[in-house]
Amino acid sequence: MRSLTHATGRRGRALGVTAGGALVASFALAATPAPAAVAADQPELESRSTEIISVDGLQFRDLDRSGDLTPYEDWRLTADERAADLVSRLDLEQRAGLLMHASLTGRGAYDRAAFDPLLQDGHISTYISRLSVGADVLADQHNQLQEAAEAEPFGIPLKISTDPRNGFSVTEGQTVSNADFTPFPDAIGMGAVGDPEATLEMGRIISDEYRAVGITEALSPQADLSTEPRWTRQNGTFGSVGETVKEQVRAYVEGLQGGTDGITDEGVATVVKHWVGYGAQVNGYDSHYYYGRYAAFPGGNFDEHVVPYEGAFDVDAAGIMPTYSILQDLDLGDGVIEQVGAGHNEFLLQDLLRGQYGFDGVITSDWGIANDCPQECLDNQPPASFVGPWGAGMPWGVEDLTLPERYASAINAGVDIIGGSDQPQYIVQAVEEGFLTEGRVVEAAQRVLEQKFELGLFEDPYVDPAAAAEIVGSDASRAVALADQARSLTLLSNDDAVLPLTPVEGESPTVYLYGVAADAAVAAGMTPVDTPEEADVAIVRLTDPRGGDDLTDLGFTGEEADFSALAAAHAAGAVTIAVPQLSRPLVLGNVVEQSDAVIGAYGVSDEALLDVVTGESAPEGRLPFELPSSMDEVAAQLPDVPNDTATPLFAYGFGLAYDETGTEPTPGPSPEPSPGPSTEPTPVPTEPGTTPTAGVTPIDDALLTDATRGPVTVPSSAQRSETITVDLGDAAAGSTFSVWLHSDPVALTTAEASTAGTIRVTVPADAALGAHRVVVQAADGSLYGWDDLRVVTAAAAASGDPLAYTGSETAWPIVGTGVLLLLLGTGLVLLRRRRAAGAGD
Repeated sequence: MRSLTHATGRRGRALGVTAGGALVASFALAATPAPAAVAADQPELESRSTEIISVDGLQFRDLDRSGDLTPYEDWRLTADERAADLVSRLDLEQRAGLLMHASLTGRGAYDRAAFDPLLQDGHISTYISRLSVGADVLADQHNQLQEAAEAEPFGIPLKISTDPRNGFSVTEGQTVSNADFTPFPDAIGMGAVGDPEATLEMGRIISDEYRAVGITEALSPQADLSTEPRWTRQNGTFGSVGETVKEQVRAYVEGLQGGTDGITDEGVATVVKHWVGYGAQVNGYDSHYYYGRYAAFPGGNFDEHVVPYEGAFDVDAAGIMPTYSILQDLDLGDGVIEQVGAGHNEFLLQDLLRGQYGFDGVITSDWGIANDCPQECLDNQPPASFVGPWGAGMPWGVEDLTLPERYASAINAGVDIIGGSDQPQYIVQAVEEGFLTEGRVVEAAQRVLEQKFELGLFEDPYVDPAAAAEIVGSDASRAVALADQARSLTLLSNDDAVLPLTPVEGESPTVYLYGVAADAAVAAGMTPVDTPEEADVAIVRLTDPRGGDDLTDLGFTGEEADFSALAAAHAAGAVTIAVPQLSRPLVLGNVVEQSDAVIGAYGVSDEALLDVVTGESAPEGRLPFELPSSMDEVAAQLPDVPNDTATPLFAYGFGLAYDETGTEPTPGPSPEPSPGPSTEPTPVPTEPGTTPTAGVTPIDDALLTDATRGPVTVPSSAQRSETITVDLGDAAAGSTFSVWLHSDPVALTTAEASTAGTIRVTVPADAALGAHRVVVQAADGSLYGWDDLRVVTAAAAASGDPLAYTGSETAWPIVGTGVLLLLLGTGLVLLRRRRAAGAGD
């Protein structure tokens, strides 16, 4: 039985116990020589119905009840050796069951009448849980299911997955109520924090909590980019710029999986989604619906949407989930790719994902990609749910195929496990009818089994409910999350420096609340009142208005109840603090007009919010996407290009500190995007927790020679408002440096280098296009080193050519009489594989 050691934040081992007459055996013996690929380091074993057998002085679970050691039971063998042995012993029906990812149903407890036939007759051993109950109850429920699985032939343990359940947003089919789980900001809020180390720690806490209750797979993170402002799933992303999101994805996957080299037996397998380009939805429509089935790339920016996945590949993410979307008329140099959803698209899964990027983990389809979508489903649009009497079906591009053909289409395209399906008979039928080879089924089933071995489930699938109650939502974890909630808050305006509130000693300010609990205000030293006319201060939370006929509008009409409360408070003369929930990049012009201060939130408790309002904590968030000034500008922007409205109300990366004041923005036509409302000097996005450079003057140009480059390295190119990493080398760790965009010159930050010897800075929104130098100075002002950076447009960045740029050069002489534009155009030539019955052999 797994018992997690919360004091260290990572898991420890505990001896099994006997409960309710079940046989529980645990051993911790000295290692003995083994002839296999893995050293004989006796793991903890636990069984409820199978025997523990002894071989060569070591103990093993006799899962097939043969009385001797079968290779797949031998934990000294590698995971792939064990998986190959086990899959060879299964028949087609059992293998087909491994390719299903079914749903656990029930309220308060799992519905065993629904589950048992899926396990016993369908041989299904991978399930998603959406049960929201106490941690100890959830752990016990999973133990019961694992005990049932152990009793089946071969004793294959369950892999239980979940959608995110540690955030604030709860959306059908996308997230789960956090219940006892530690509540962090939604992913977009961690993007606002902008600190991969914080995301790594969040991942570790989530991993510990999942494993404590028996969850071993996370259907997260979203590596999608927030490039289409109207799209409804941006709260699950880390932001809008590829390189910045890449670092967050890498940190999250490392935290969940327990290291940088794939799954560990103490970690949680991640399924990174949604490969690829889901954030570029046409008009922001949701591709759960037929009318929203297209993502488009008119800005030629597809490559940037791939970049965040590179962070997942860097740490060997266990799984990938393809998007529902059809990538409309996408041509990467070899003709338009097949116009089918990504889960059926051989180019995206075989050629690009497995071929170019070498991904060798499990590809799990999104839910329902092989199911039927009848006419009622095809006609369905929000606010109606995408789930109807027909169930949930998103077979975009393959609607005319039969069910066996659709299953074969997905698996031949590269999918290993069909999400949301409990119908393995269609796999069997596809093989029998020649649409799918059994060899491809064996390949997929072996991948699925291999991860269960890597997770340690074949040795001990059980957990300790009492330990789960202590670990999930512990005080220590909640303190970390509360700090992240406060850090994520983004101060957008602060007229006359009204924040933080500084009440007179001995007095309790009266406060009118909308969307904030009265007891939280009392705990923060305030006195709640019933009307804004009685109040010194009004704090009003605002939800996404979801306006317009298609519910994609981002602005407040003034008729919404929360906006009316805001306007009433402002008219009454109270100091009015607006707290819009930035699940999407809302249009906030009239909100700013009706407020004395505006704080952008991404999932925050009342406690953390009021800590920032009263100055107990400081807002550190920087906008992870720009906030547009009008819906007309939103309609004119390109869905695949980040932060490209003409005159944003608040620019990407904007965020005030309490020692800065804000004025109301006055958006209007201008040749360059506005960096957001501020007083002089313009706040430049910097590493969270740092301040702009002060008291250090730029280095003289004459000192910037090849001999003085030093250990500094930066990316070869970056876009305006993009956050980049300045690498100073390991020796710089813990020392303070000033960083300049020297050619303008603009002071970017003064900060302490991380333990890895890096500092994060953001390219100013108004930086001149062309060549620059990033210059680093030591604390005494001396030159530490420098490197070249070219500021480019989004289109130039998408071209893949680091030397491409638009605009004038700055501070560098032009060599000769012209400018040489080096076009690195080695177009990707990839052979299109035909989806045929022989695929996968």
